[in-house]
Amino acid sequence: MRFVSFLRADGTASWGRIEGETVYDLGAVATDLKAAIAAGLGTIATTGPELALASIMLLPVIPNPGKILCVGLNYATHVAETGRDQKEHPAIFHRWADSLIGEGAAIVHPPETARFDYEGELAVVIGKGGRRIKPADAWDHVAGYAPFNDGSVRDWQRHNIQFTPGKTWPATGGFGPALVTPDEVTDLGSQRVQTRVNGELVQDQPVSDMIWDIPTIIAYCSTFTELGVGDVIATGTPGGVGDKRSPPLYLLPGDTVTVSIGTIGTLTNPVIAEA
Repeated sequence: MRFVSFLRADGTASWGRIEGETVYDLGAVATDLKAAIAAGLGTIATTGPELALASIMLLPVIPNPGKILCVGLNYATHVAETGRDQKEHPAIFHRWADSLIGEGAAIVHPPETARFDYEGELAVVIGKGGRRIKPADAWDHVAGYAPFNDGSVRDWQRHNIQFTPGKTWPATGGFGPALVTPDEVTDLGSQRVQTRVNGELVQDQPVSDMIWDIPTIIAYCSTFTELGVGDVIATGTPGGVGDKRSPPLYLLPGDTVTVSIGTIGTLTNPVIAEA
């Protein structure tokens, strides 16, 4: 199944199941998608008032995650283009919830940078919390997947050795359109992470090319912090980022970024200047 978080036409927040161009409003079943995951998506009603997809505004898949953990340098092609050495452990940084936007919403280009970049990624949503989760048990903790765009302010990212100042500007991270449950994805490894800027394909690699796979990432992250229901892990971007292209390909107001991941879905966001 596929689930979305959204604003109704009257501006109130809800969530529901999406099927084609129809959304079944499940706001009466649980307060939000995160609460529904905690209650067990397989145990709750999945039908409700029908809404036309065109009548609502999609929000980030999980608008209120407790944690957003991001994996850096998780594809060998990206490690190579950055000129970095391969490390023994994954690089982990974080985002804030207010840095996320949903499908169709505008990515806001900060005026402080001329090096605003895209990073198409697969996001994993945690369905069952835990600490020191073993890799063999990690799949039991996954609620589902969604496309993610880790919009990056490269100059601020490199002010010092920390990534955070370049990674969590408001309204720079696309997350959507829907949470896709694992039963909808028959072969996760074969799903290709593809990013397009104004229709031009700039990133394209299968999930199976990750250096650290999803069970390893979940085990690693849950060792240094307790993962909670609705937490989000962005699993890293393939090679082809704009900052490392020749010439560089930075995002500008008026551009459109699309992240597609096979059967998991397609996330599209226009870029606008900050008002």
